[in-house]
Amino acid sequence: MWLSRATQGLVWLLSLPPYRWIRRLAIPLGLIAWYCAGERRRITLINLRLCFPEWSETKRIQIGKAHFIAFIRSILSIGLQWYASRARLQKEVRLINVHYWDAVRDRPVILLAPHFLALDVIGIRLSAEYPLMALFGKHKNAQINELISVKRTRFSGGFLYSRQQGLRQVIKDLKAPRAFYYLPDLDFGSKESLFLPFFGIPTATTPALSRLAKLTGATIIPCVPRERADKLGYEACFYPAWDHFPSDDPVADTLRMNAFVEERVREIPEQYLWSHKRFKTRPPGEPSFYGDDTH
Repeated sequence: MWLSRATQGLVWLLSLPPYRWIRRLAIPLGLIAWYCAGERRRITLINLRLCFPEWSETKRIQIGKAHFIAFIRSILSIGLQWYASRARLQKEVRLINVHYWDAVRDRPVILLAPHFLALDVIGIRLSAEYPLMALFGKHKNAQINELISVKRTRFSGGFLYSRQQGLRQVIKDLKAPRAFYYLPDLDFGSKESLFLPFFGIPTATTPALSRLAKLTGATIIPCVPRERADKLGYEACFYPAWDHFPSDDPVADTLRMNAFVEERVREIPEQYLWSHKRFKTRPPGEPSFYGDDTH
């Protein structure tokens, strides 16, 4: 309980200053993290070398540093996520082209949200106005799990399920209908994945988006979480509903998803989750990119 209270106190303090202060504070802290977090720096540069072989090493380091600053900024924004009023959250986090979602709100909807660093603040912002479902990975500490669940669903209409529960409840609730805030681009191992190109690299990718859409009749609305261009807040950028999805070919559907994510990453590369081992699982017989024995 002490850990929970201490954590909440620190996060509450982060909710007090204007966002522009958070932005400034993240710059030195992000650079400190870049030089101190050696393993995450190594993973970030490996990923950038794999995905952007045409870049110079100087540019990769520049993007890597910008990524760490954006990452720290996303951590410092937890105060905004957990304690800001609904009105302040709506002011700091803009919804761009939300009419694409509004046009199909009477149907099951899957919001395709790639792993950009603003994922959490966008999810809470959306749940302030819309019934929204999401999955989260459980921590070992039950108190932290409870705290995260309470804070992420503090506005009416939020539904949070653990990944360990699977998708059965999500499928049921999608038919209600509700919207599912779906994060498609993590490595869940080879068992449930296809090895499909992402930046030209065979990448373990789950075809769950195609399967969910087929099971529920859900409409796919891409929703890209990102920092605003002026860096004074965040925005959720919505895209038109995908036509002819799902098709009769889950592989083609998943290729389409990967291509969409790659296009968005190329637009704002520093905001993607490069410090995660996205290419951890390799096809049989291929060595690890990260110099370990993980397959």
